[in-house]
Order: sequence, then structure tokens, then C-alpha cells
Amino acid sequence: MFIAGNWKMNGTLDQARALARALVEQLPAGAPTTALFPPAPHLTAVLEEVADSPIFAGGQDCSPHPDGAHTGDVSAAMLVDLGARGVIVGHSERRTNHGETDAQVLAKVTAGMQAGIGVILCVGETLEQREAGQAEAVVRGQLAAGLPETLSGDAITIAYEPVWAIGTGKVATRDDISTMHRMIRAWLREHRPALAETFILYGGSVKAANADDVFAADEVGGALVGGASLKSDDFLGIITAAMNA
Repeated sequence: MFIAGNWKMNGTLDQARALARALVEQLPAGAPTTALFPPAPHLTAVLEEVADSPIFAGGQDCSPHPDGAHTGDVSAAMLVDLGARGVIVGHSERRTNHGETDAQVLAKVTAGMQAGIGVILCVGETLEQREAGQAEAVVRGQLAAGLPETLSGDAITIAYEPVWAIGTGKVATRDDISTMHRMIRAWLREHRPALAETFILYGGSVKAANADDVFAADEVGGALVGGASLKSDDFLGIITAAMNA
């Protein structure tokens, strides 16, 4: 299991330090792989707090470029230089709010691979696409467009996040999650065999109260957690559920 906390654009520096410290102090023995993705200005502080602990930290995004005149961007190599071990790429909020295309997502995945950082590639359909019966086709298209054709042991995790369930309180049913995760696993085995056994995370209003049900779904290898990762008790509840799955 792999539990990742995406803090999005939340919290002060002091709050980030306190939350990371609380998680380090309370992380149960035998916890699954756990990662925190704080806002960029807080990343160094969080890295300091999780140093010498099983928890690692990473960036919420990276530039497709290695360096150069790209004001406001942060390269994957810069994240690695700080000590980050992961980066989220293609989150639906980046695709929707910043107009990121599949080509840009692929470039960022490639940049992360070249920098040697673990990549979480996010895929997922909108409510309109699901209601039109296009959910599986959309996600297959995002996988095909976002994953380089040549892979060999690269650290890439897939996160399935139905857009309509992110931050809305709505959660896909266990059957919905199982169907999509089985499809993703089958697609990876056929088209990207190097990732055939990688973690497939579920993301979409995951919280301690529904984590048991989410983790009971087929081929769920963990969770990409948003709002519930901002409170240590809630996030630790999800970690505990993963340990019991």
C-alpha cells in the first residue's frame, strides 16, 4: 500500500511543520509507504521534519523543462536537489485550472523520470464523461498519452481520481472503483508491462470513514488523499485502514 497526502494550496509554514511533525511522531509501526506533498514554499520545512523517518515528501507539480527562462516553474531536478522523492503530475486541478494538455503531462512525466524522482500520474474522468459512458475510454487515453512508450523500472505510480469525486464529498462505489482499477491494471500489463505491478491509488474524497470500503475494492494499492490529509488524526485513520486492508 502507498498513502500519499496532497496538501494542495493550504496551510501556513508553522502549520505545515506541525502537521508533518505530528505524523512522524504518531506513524504506527508497520505503516505502508507514506508521502506528503505540501505547497512548494513549505517543502523544505516538511523535508526537515520527516528526515530520518519512514515518511518522504515531494512536489505537487514540476516543469517539463530541466532549466531555463521559465518564470515561476520548478524543475524535477530542483525537487530532487532539495531531497524530494516524489512529484504529482497531471492532477485534474492542473488539467482543469491550468489547461494542462496530455502532451504537457507526458513532458512532465518524462522530466520526472529523467531527474530520477518518483512520479504519481493522475488520470480520471469528469461526471459528463462518465454519464456518457466514456469513463474507461478517457482514462485509457490519458494513460496512453501520459506514459512514455519505453519504460524500464521507472518509479511511476498511477492515481485514478474521478474528477467528480474530488473535494465534493462524493465517492465512487466499490464496484465503480474496482471496475476502473481492474481496467487500468489490464491496460498497464498489455501496453506498459514495466508498470504491470505498480501501485494504483484511488483519489476522490477519501477519508477515514470510507477508507475501509475503498481499500476493499479490487486492485486498489493505496490512496491519494486531499482534504483528509490536512488533519493528522484523519490521515492516520486512513493509514490504519490501509494496514488492515
